[in-house]
Amino acid sequence: MTAFLRFSGRISDLSTDDRRVLLDRAARLDEHVGARVATIIADVRRRGDDALRDMARDFDGVVLESLEVSATQLTRALDALDLQLRRALERARDNITAVHRAFAPVRAECEPEPGIIIGRRPDPLQRVGVYAPGGRATYPSSVLMGVVPARAAGVAEVVLCTPPGRGGAPSDTLLAAAALAGVDRVFAVGGAGAIAAMALGTETVPRVDRIVGPGNAFVSAAKAQLAGVVGIDSPAGPSELLIVADETARARDVAIELVAQAEHDPQACVVAVVVGDSFVREVERALCAAAGVAPRGDIVAAALAGQGAVLGARDLDDAIAFANAYAPEHLWVVTREDDRVLSRVRNAGTVFVGRDASVAFGDYMSGANHVLPTGGAARSYSGLSPLDFVRWTTYQRFTESATRRLADDVAVFAAAESLPGHAAAAQRWRST
Repeated sequence: MTAFLRFSGRISDLSTDDRRVLLDRAARLDEHVGARVATIIADVRRRGDDALRDMARDFDGVVLESLEVSATQLTRALDALDLQLRRALERARDNITAVHRAFAPVRAECEPEPGIIIGRRPDPLQRVGVYAPGGRATYPSSVLMGVVPARAAGVAEVVLCTPPGRGGAPSDTLLAAAALAGVDRVFAVGGAGAIAAMALGTETVPRVDRIVGPGNAFVSAAKAQLAGVVGIDSPAGPSELLIVADETARARDVAIELVAQAEHDPQACVVAVVVGDSFVREVERALCAAAGVAPRGDIVAAALAGQGAVLGARDLDDAIAFANAYAPEHLWVVTREDDRVLSRVRNAGTVFVGRDASVAFGDYMSGANHVLPTGGAARSYSGLSPLDFVRWTTYQRFTESATRRLADDVAVFAAAESLPGHAAAAQRWRST
């Protein structure tokens, strides 16, 4: 095994335990975290705004005069924003808007029999809550990725919660992004308390219909515990990248992409599945070199040692099978048969196709969403889209002749289930 990587070698040579560690990445909730979050939720349910103020003092070290950030503060932050950054944020916002409007769900109707019309209509949610991490790191991209698709879907009101900084307000960059994205209200509330406030409602923070956006273990645990109260997006964990590559790729490019995702977090999961024994060794050398000069080298080294892998595949079929089993958040495909690989990928949050692609483009600027399922959840969840911001209303219409044709068979069903009232309701036309 290569010293700086957790796993190295052929896929076929992985032990049962190694394979389990690679594939079973779903976050295991720390019992302490779960218990602490349950206490926070109960406190917010009982004391509302007072609980949120106490949490800001205890966790963020600030005394909040107001939980809500004024519209004036948002405007001031936007006006003071560096012009180059503002142009980048506006470009990202416009691309995200274009993509998500194009993917917006539409009404559909069908007529299974003459005179029976069944329709399904997407209705935008009334109010959505977006969570954006704060504290040591600021992610304006997370604001855009949560807010803009909600707006594209037609959500009536979008609120944002993000932790206060040392001065009592969220970062100016986040506030500027909120202004550009069209947020209605911003609250300087962070962590599990923010999720509880949006799910349950307090004197100041309104109750929402769905909560989206990334966060730490406490935020994720709060969303999981409140999923029966409010809609949530897919389960979130550390960033992930799986690369499927053959010798048509450049080893240095593969290494750079792995390092870029590894720098997120010591728990980040980065794996290259490579076809060709000599190319495996070339990728390992390039990755060792790139990690050695990475500005966030300590974080990168920890991620590679903890969850990193360069694995040799027998052929592309072998690599595709592993990719579908791994179900990564991000998948980059760079092979001589990119389209064939793409057509057979079934489990991935988003797929980057071809050597000119980069996950960084999707993180910020392409317009696709970067809020994606992790930990193997891509087997059953999709990335954030307008579908997350609507609920569906199904409606049914019947002509008189269709009613008469249906009635007897419905009565037969009702009798089989010992529900005579249903039979009477189906056949009520006979008495008219």
